[in-house]
Amino acid sequence: MTSVALGPTDQLDPRLLEHRRELTGYCYRMLGSVFDAEDAVQETMVRAWRGIADFEGRSAVRSWLYRIATNVCLDQLSGRKRRALPMDLSGSPYPPVEASLAGRLPSAAWVEPVLDRQVIPEDGDPAEQAVARESIRLAFVAALQHLPPRQRAVLILREVLRWKAEEVAQLLDSTVASVNSALQRARATLADLEGRPAPRSLDSDDRALLARYLDAFERYDIDAFVQLLHEDATQHMPPFEMWLQGREDIGTWMVTPPASGCRGSKLIQTSANGTPAFAQYRPAEGGGHVPWGLHVLEIEDGRIAHISSFLNLDCELFAALGLPTSL
Repeated sequence: MTSVALGPTDQLDPRLLEHRRELTGYCYRMLGSVFDAEDAVQETMVRAWRGIADFEGRSAVRSWLYRIATNVCLDQLSGRKRRALPMDLSGSPYPPVEASLAGRLPSAAWVEPVLDRQVIPEDGDPAEQAVARESIRLAFVAALQHLPPRQRAVLILREVLRWKAEEVAQLLDSTVASVNSALQRARATLADLEGRPAPRSLDSDDRALLARYLDAFERYDIDAFVQLLHEDATQHMPPFEMWLQGREDIGTWMVTPPASGCRGSKLIQTSANGTPAFAQYRPAEGGGHVPWGLHVLEIEDGRIAHISSFLNLDCELFAALGLPTSL
């Protein structure tokens, strides 16, 4: 990777580069966007690169980088509206008809997905990886957006990254009492929001369910597909405001234009936001397949409870996620 400001990243101090992935995860939780997170980490590296000669080592390099990244994120969040998911904006589901696509918001309005491999160390402690996966769940990241930026930073640093109150106070140029008060307010806000399913590891039944999902979707066997869903399953499709509830409506939508154009798609399994996901490639008019959307799935009690279908309409999402941009 090369930056105009930095040059080839292999010329950077290794002490900076070794923290890049975890910093991306931190910035993603703060900002709710993989695009913004990458920009924030890049800016963090620029500032650190410029200041490394004057770094006196009074704190660990990791703490110093988090201090820079926090300031970058707070600057980005200043004056911005919070990102959300479609179900946060409308209390009622939409009918499964093409007219429901009338409402569309810019990408800056939505919480965006991130692949696990972009933000979770591959060789980390299993317990820490489990916490990391839970803390990038879409529902949790969307809930974080309800918090004021400094409360958000405090909660992530204390409860996700397990920093001590004294360390957070030093990072934020604050006091321990102020940090503890911010944490209590953040916890209270999240407690008032709707709960989310408890995380768990995939078992053999879940893996079989995912195999059936891939098979039914690629064959576009909608009868088989809807049987994999909970009766009250939900689906949303950013950048559109619409969301659906009930497997019958989801099945109806899939055979309704323009969604029916997904017939003949190919899927690649991956992991995003701590849960199973599929990258969908839709048939192209001239042949082959083009990136279309990322399905992020929630599994409960042996069935699919929710599908977040993030559409690649601007042709940037798959590239940002490091997914193949063609098949």
